Amino acid sequence: MSLLTRLNDDMKQAMKNKEKERLTVIRMVKASLQNEGIKHGKQELSQDEELTVLARELKQRKDSLLEFEKAGRTDLVDKLKNEIVVLETYMPEQLSEEEVIEIVKATISEIGASSKADMGKVMSAVMPKLKGKAEGSLVNKVVAQQLS
Repeated sequence: MSLLTRLNDDMKQAMKNKEKERLTVIRMVKASLQNEGIKHGKQELSQDEELTVLARELKQRKDSLLEFEKAGRTDLVDKLKNEIVVLETYMPEQLSEEEVIEIVKATISEIGASSKADMGKVMSAVMPKLKGKAEGSLVNKVVAQQLS
């Protein structure tokens, strides 16, 4: 089932259950997916492209959450936490740090990287493997640890 189909089904369900917050998030994600499709001149996005849009939406909310927490805006913090929970239901299951370490080690040995100077090469090789399955900040941290 494509993400758009799933979103449409969930949107109908949210309307029936009168879940306003969930409905709002689903509509925002659908709009982002449609905008991305227009930007690329496509009717349907590939699964990778859909995942990229979802990850971007999730990252934006997590970044905003940190800013609102710093500013003491508890009303907006609660709203964003709910939005993050809804978005995470559409993301693939996240890998644990140990699983990320395994993949990074394998990639380092494939490339033959040996120092921090090779970090860019490792990151560009490992990120496509972990797209949507691990946050970039975690991958960056693990790669830095493995290369030091």
